[in-house]
Amino acid sequence: MQVNKIILWITAMLVASASFAQNKMTPELLWQLGRVGGLGISKDGKYVLYNVITYNMPENTGSTKTYMVPVAGGYAVPVTNTDSLITNDKISSDGKYLISNTAIKIKDNTGADFYPSLPKSNVYIYDSLNYRHWDKWEDGKFDHVIITNATGNSTDTTDIMPGEAYDCPTKPMGGPADYIWSNDGKQIVYVCKKKYGTAYTISTNSDLYAYDINTKKTTNLTEGMKGYDVAPSYNSKNELAWLSMRRDGYESDKQDIYVYNGITKMNLTKYRDDIQVSGFKWSNDGQHIYFTSATKGTEQLFEVNYSGLTKVPPVIHQLTNGIFDINNIIGQVGNTLVVSRSDMNHAPELYTVDLVNGSMQQITHVNDSTYATISLSRTERRYVQTTDGKKMLVWVIYPPNFDPTKKYPTLLYCQGGPQVSLTQFYSFRWNFQLMAANGYIVVAPNRRGMPGFGTKWNEQISKDWGGQVMKDYLSAIDAISKEPYVDTSRRGCVGASYGGYSVYYLAGIHGHRFKTFIAHDGVFDMKSMYGTTDEMWFANWENGGPYWDKTNPAAQRSYTLFSPSSFVDKWNAPILIIEGGKDFRVPLEQAQQAFQAAQLRGIKSKFLYFPDENHWVTQPQNALVWQHEFFKWLKETLK
Repeated sequence: MQVNKIILWITAMLVASASFAQNKMTPELLWQLGRVGGLGISKDGKYVLYNVITYNMPENTGSTKTYMVPVAGGYAVPVTNTDSLITNDKISSDGKYLISNTAIKIKDNTGADFYPSLPKSNVYIYDSLNYRHWDKWEDGKFDHVIITNATGNSTDTTDIMPGEAYDCPTKPMGGPADYIWSNDGKQIVYVCKKKYGTAYTISTNSDLYAYDINTKKTTNLTEGMKGYDVAPSYNSKNELAWLSMRRDGYESDKQDIYVYNGITKMNLTKYRDDIQVSGFKWSNDGQHIYFTSATKGTEQLFEVNYSGLTKVPPVIHQLTNGIFDINNIIGQVGNTLVVSRSDMNHAPELYTVDLVNGSMQQITHVNDSTYATISLSRTERRYVQTTDGKKMLVWVIYPPNFDPTKKYPTLLYCQGGPQVSLTQFYSFRWNFQLMAANGYIVVAPNRRGMPGFGTKWNEQISKDWGGQVMKDYLSAIDAISKEPYVDTSRRGCVGASYGGYSVYYLAGIHGHRFKTFIAHDGVFDMKSMYGTTDEMWFANWENGGPYWDKTNPAAQRSYTLFSPSSFVDKWNAPILIIEGGKDFRVPLEQAQQAFQAAQLRGIKSKFLYFPDENHWVTQPQNALVWQHEFFKWLKETLK
């Protein structure tokens, strides 16, 4: 009798567990996930240190805790003495000096600066562009690298960029990785774009500068290299590697790895047209570089050999392969590399990679318990023929417990960028797992402009925003819509940034394919965008030039034929428009114009405005409002 009770109890538990596991991802659950970021390998080579960020929704704040886990796997334990466990790379090799960055007032541009007798005036005065960037107005302060005594015996500081109206770290995305010590502690190498004002907004030419500690002289190490030069890193032999783009003004140019031995520079990846390096790390012996690059709709780990500046082309090997992304490289222990990995069903966790056979082992398990309670989505690679006869990869994400005998509402997802890879990323806003959990099939095409399919495919979108790429979108949704489980009467189109532009544009040319649209921070009117966006190099390259150049056919096509505002008379479906008040990349008036046009045309529309957000949505409660409004709109308009 007792045995029968135990069996019944076990059966009940299994049924309850199976039922519990049928839960689905929700916006609240998404924001309860821990966000894992690797810090490095411990000094003894035994542990991996990492941060976990969690959010307190009622308080609208986030907090960070640090842990360490054995490289071989095992239990993670919290740590508070991080500085004693991993090497501080901002301290010189002799232990004497510490480098950091601080904001220094260089330029006068406020009313109080020019009129000291009017200290309560609230006015900015500018005489050049770059008066605002990303989400901040120029205040006359510039981040500079400073040197202090690491022993604490002195408060003296040295500004290595005295009087210069330039930033290091570079803005808006730069950080401490923009300045490093040479291995011998004699030099500081830093990233900087030494241009100011209008000249800054039309150029992408950042350089690497070496500051000599003894002579206090600065040398441009990348003189004559015209594009982005970023991410400097020394190997154990004091040889410098960095990431470089070739052309000035093109922010999405092919990004290669360069190495400099103090005399000669060498491009290690130029012979691979399909390689677009995202990030890299030297091997411990200084004879290899491990790097990540998009390939066939994923982000994978590669290795390139470096045996000195020989005439023999370096050999590149792909080390990992699968339906996942390698996001970052944390460090190396022997034949093991520690990386961050994600896929469309799982937020990033840390894994080890066996450098001999590419096998992987998960070593952090921050979110395992959450994923164990929900049904996951199925992601599928599909290939679609485009109108010009090319083969295009399309990711299709299916709802949990997908039943092919049923019909499902379907979303065409339009990626931003425009040259940003569409891989197995895990977004906390544009989350495919969450969309699928709400009952939608998601169609995510690797249309023109996506890295990972060769330089020509990546570059074909520039100066052709409303051309072949729009045909690619329609080819993708048309092909998947042939499946019997796609409800063609309930299709939507969603996206942000260039994806938001795509939504606005497709709204005017879709031919009744879509029943609803959602555009976040999208470009609506190309002419007014050119007059208000912050980085002019982007607008010049992508549009072909300014709108007033009537002799430039590419530019004139961009401002007329490729401007979504030109096709508002064809809009015929509801549209949700979302915008951040601090978005200076795609400024507020783009959304205002789109919403105003929809309202005046009598089209069902809603405007979701976030005054304190930039091109993204970063605050927890704002993010939850975003998610609930997103799905509320779809529920209302895809009935």
